[in-house]
Amino acid sequence: MNQAPPRNSVPDRSLPYDPTERRIRSFVTRMGRLSDGQARALETLAPHFCIPYEKSTADFSKVFDRTAPTILEIGTGMGETTAHIAGLMTDINFLGVEVHTPGIGSLLKLIHEHSLQNLRLIQHDAVEVVTHMVAPASLAGVHIFFPDPWHKARHQKRRLIQTPFVELLASRISAGGYIHCATDWENYAEQMLEVLSSSPSLINTAANFAERPSYRPITKFERRGLRLGHGVWDLVFRRR
Repeated sequence: MNQAPPRNSVPDRSLPYDPTERRIRSFVTRMGRLSDGQARALETLAPHFCIPYEKSTADFSKVFDRTAPTILEIGTGMGETTAHIAGLMTDINFLGVEVHTPGIGSLLKLIHEHSLQNLRLIQHDAVEVVTHMVAPASLAGVHIFFPDPWHKARHQKRRLIQTPFVELLASRISAGGYIHCATDWENYAEQMLEVLSSSPSLINTAANFAERPSYRPITKFERRGLRLGHGVWDLVFRRR
């Protein structure tokens, strides 16, 4: 449940998005069942690869034990895509944010199986992570793949890609960096295109929707959807 800010709190007007205001979250926390492997991964690997949420700016050079461009992925799911991309781009740091424990456990297993050293995870609300832990102009890119579409009209206010959050993300991306979104819901794709196109900080890399970048793999669910005739839309916008 969201809590109201303390009566005497003063919002930080330097931020493009104020998380202390009441807001509707874009996710519902589900417990989910942990497999034995996920549970073991959480116990043995989380101390090294998971970092705690804090209301202070993270120093990525210390988090990753090296200095390298950092890409944030919001909503890593069960981690297959995240691990695949991190394995392709070993010279880039990847910070994954996910709220669901089985997903964190699954991605930790993949980190171990593929000997990935350039991935760190935070289990927390992405809006609060970006607001408090990510310094302005510190990201090389942001990946948001298949966020919950909240397809019912009365629920669409819960969608993650809204103007205030996009402006917050843009403020955290360095010049020339990018936001890459993908969805298999046409209505959400159109909303994403409208919101991203309206940002004065971003420029579309395509006329409308982009071709799928080669680094984003086609998931088994996406492949099944394509066989059934469902569409998938990618959007890649760069920071001015």
